[in-house]
Amino acid sequence: MEEFVNYILQFGNLNSQQIELILSKAETMKLRKDEYFSEAGKIPRYVGFLLKGVTRFCYYNNKSEEITHSFVDENNFVSDQQKFEAQMVASEYIQAITDCELLVFSKKNWDEIGNTIVGWKDIENLIVKNCLMKALERRSPLVSEDATTRYLSFINQFPGLVNRVPLSQVASYLGITQQSLSRIRKNIR
Repeated sequence: MEEFVNYILQFGNLNSQQIELILSKAETMKLRKDEYFSEAGKIPRYVGFLLKGVTRFCYYNNKSEEITHSFVDENNFVSDQQKFEAQMVASEYIQAITDCELLVFSKKNWDEIGNTIVGWKDIENLIVKNCLMKALERRSPLVSEDATTRYLSFINQFPGLVNRVPLSQVASYLGITQQSLSRIRKNIR
């Protein structure tokens, strides 16, 4: 819980009563490896903060190939925020790659926080903006770099992830085949 409180306090000032209110609206959720936090074709039920584990955002392209769009590790929010807020059907999956533990908020509880705490919407907007900026910073180089550089950047951005994530998902995220990734890994050892 302390990590969560420290995270949200980066984006605004909250007093102890406000923090208690927020924590009272949270539930703990455990996901086993390969379970979905949110599924394409369904309305997201929760916004979550990842306490332990790794998740990924993925979708299927027009060739029915599974594409990993991004990874989220500990002490970060996990949600399709726009679809959650608007209660619209999600277009991608959020899947646990490892066993995960999350603090989750239902739509009702998330809205109650926003309706009770003055300035919460500003904090929420800054959190969403931060999540989007992180995702862009991680994805942007993948467009212009060669495969080896993309892999080295991935290791830099997610130092502990390479040993926790299946190589097939890393390859998908990097936009290369698993065979190419194996060659790259062999060449840089």
